[in-house]
Amino acid sequence: MASKKDSNGRPQISRVTPEAAIPGGEFQIRGAGLARADRPHVTIGDVEAPIVIGSDSYVIVRVPEGASQGELVVAAGNQTSQAWTCDIGIQIADSLYPVGNPAVDSLGNVFVTFSGSRGQKTPVSVYKIDLNYQSRPFASDIMNATGLAFDRDGTLLISSRYDGIIYQATQAGSVSTYVEGMGVATGIAFDGDENLYVGDRSGTIFKIGRSRQIYVFATLEPSIAAYHLAFGGDGYLYVSGPTTSSFDAIHRISPAGEVETYYRGLGRPQGLAFDDEGRLYVAASFGGRRGVVRFDHNRNPELFLSGPGIVGLAFTPSHALMVCTNNALFRVDVGIAGRPLP
Repeated sequence: MASKKDSNGRPQISRVTPEAAIPGGEFQIRGAGLARADRPHVTIGDVEAPIVIGSDSYVIVRVPEGASQGELVVAAGNQTSQAWTCDIGIQIADSLYPVGNPAVDSLGNVFVTFSGSRGQKTPVSVYKIDLNYQSRPFASDIMNATGLAFDRDGTLLISSRYDGIIYQATQAGSVSTYVEGMGVATGIAFDGDENLYVGDRSGTIFKIGRSRQIYVFATLEPSIAAYHLAFGGDGYLYVSGPTTSSFDAIHRISPAGEVETYYRGLGRPQGLAFDDEGRLYVAASFGGRRGVVRFDHNRNPELFLSGPGIVGLAFTPSHALMVCTNNALFRVDVGIAGRPLP
């Protein structure tokens, strides 16, 4: 139930959703006395936030460029609310071209692709963003670098949707071929036994053993691409692939290769990640709002983070969430630990 106004007439905020946002995302503010005769005035930190919808009990604001982690305040007339603390993403890199999750090493360095359009050869295939947010070329000469995953030894595996090759890169950025013949290779992920799984745009998922023997692990229906992969703590492989539908599904696959629908009802689901409590996070639209959707243990979804153009995400050792849009990387200090590498 919405709270009432203070005795001094101040606007009252009872709830702000979602928990976090990046610039361009939206916060929904509920309360009382948020707007009187005039439209409300909302600031995040010291930056004014544009009003999308404004009423006495319900306000939607868009997070402006330049906003950083700070306090959201609603002003109505000459009265202001108490501050509500929000998690705001800070851009730490731009001029990127990711098409999936970033990868984070054990030290917290972040690796992001510059994938390019189909068949485009780019000067740099993968960038490394260090702890000081300095972005440097890491790997080159990989056409359409797509999926990223670290093994236990700190070697970065990189898929190419152009030539179907999975490449491996040492910590110094030296690149060599790991395995070939993976079709239109997209998402990649390791299980707890260090087998590598590779998604193909046709819906086939390959399993590559530690001695690099190749198996067909599972096959989705042909209209569904196995574009993004992540392992949950239950040992199941979770798979997403965006289509033109606004009612897409997340699938999960048992260790025996049996496919089932985990949840249906997302718009263009993309990158996947788990936290250390086993909750699933998906870059997708939910209820017409784009961002990162979080599922609880009962498969109930909620919009956790709001923002446009999000294609991937990953947790860092410092409990931050790295969020990739189609051209930039943001850090959001959510205070949540990610699931450790299998």
